[in-house]
Amino acid sequence: MSPERNSQTTLLEDFRWRGIVYQASEGLDALAEREKLTGYIGFDPSAASLHVGSLLPVMALARFQKYGHRPIAIVGGGTGMVGDPSGKSAERPLLTLQQIEENLQGLRRQLEPLLDFHAKENPARIVNNADWLAPIGLMDFLRDTGKYFTVNYMLSKESVKRRLDSEEGISFTEFSYMLLQAYDFLVLHDRYQCVLQMGGSDQWGNITAGMDLIKRLRRAQAHGLVFPLVTTAAGTKFGKTEAGTVWLDPKLTSPYRFYQFWFNTDDRDAGTYLKFFTWLSREAVTELEQALRTAPESRAAQLRLAREVTRQVHGESALARAEKASKALFGEEIGTLTPEELLDVLNEAPCSRIENAKLQGAGMSIVDFCVLAGLAASKGEARRLIDGGGVYLNNRRISEATKGVTVDDALHGKFVVLRRGQKEFRLIALET
Repeated sequence: MSPERNSQTTLLEDFRWRGIVYQASEGLDALAEREKLTGYIGFDPSAASLHVGSLLPVMALARFQKYGHRPIAIVGGGTGMVGDPSGKSAERPLLTLQQIEENLQGLRRQLEPLLDFHAKENPARIVNNADWLAPIGLMDFLRDTGKYFTVNYMLSKESVKRRLDSEEGISFTEFSYMLLQAYDFLVLHDRYQCVLQMGGSDQWGNITAGMDLIKRLRRAQAHGLVFPLVTTAAGTKFGKTEAGTVWLDPKLTSPYRFYQFWFNTDDRDAGTYLKFFTWLSREAVTELEQALRTAPESRAAQLRLAREVTRQVHGESALARAEKASKALFGEEIGTLTPEELLDVLNEAPCSRIENAKLQGAGMSIVDFCVLAGLAASKGEARRLIDGGGVYLNNRRISEATKGVTVDDALHGKFVVLRRGQKEFRLIALET
């Protein structure tokens, strides 16, 4: 659960302090301060899991709820069959109904821990836009919705213009996506008195289309708010690592690797991400930002960021396991990790295999073992590393080049871990 909000701060003031308002419609500040609103964000079911890039809109919905407003999460079972061209350089592969349904179930499971669906006054709600988009007939949709949008209006939207200028172009299927999203807003306005749609900055054109449709058909004022697209100070895409996308599903990205993703945040991004992705107060964030300036080597901001986000997404027990694995990776207690945890924490380390028989009896010299594992290019280099105190076997420093590596050194009888310095690991698996 999040801490209580400051009663002297309004929703939009909090959003702006956190830096998550890229653009907002006129009058939204006053309306949100005056009334309890219903607002929604759509989530794309093109994968079975949300990724860390989805956390900014999810946290925005959660903050919206904590300020007393009513949040709706749309999982786009209907629009997912078409694909949103916003922010895309090429058309997405179309999914089958079965794939979409499987993905929807995964998204629901990930949203439920982050939003309060049992609040007495303003419970969160999940809806599937296939419920109203699938039954509608083409003629009815063209007559009742399509006629309110000129082609000139649709071509003026940034997401459409970018695709028209690309080599790929834009299909009629994706071109129609804007109308479907506008219709979503209209349906939610009619069913739940929804007056606000939020999303990434690339969604502004789709959101304003919905605002215009509500104004034309219901003579009512609807609003939009979009967030900045999250980037890294290094210019790389947020949520991507050398190992690939960082997912919220623990089966796709383990809690340990999830924790490490946040802990490895660049100093230049840590303060921003604390505001974006945690419930920490302004005072707490300011204190951690000060630590970034005065004692960056402590990594206090990154440690707090990793702990807060991992706890929110995966829970307290998963956080404890992730922290245990992090400490064990560089400590002598590495043997306390299970085989599964060991493989996970060394997921990106080069792996070698050796026959169990070669480590029987006196075993293999540590010098030869380092060369076999690729930790050193030659026996001479291996000896120099050992003499300098830079080689660790199962995280215990090796002081003598005459040491033999035997089956007794194998963790769980299966693995030996070599480390050079502080960060370069090798995993050696024993084979029978």
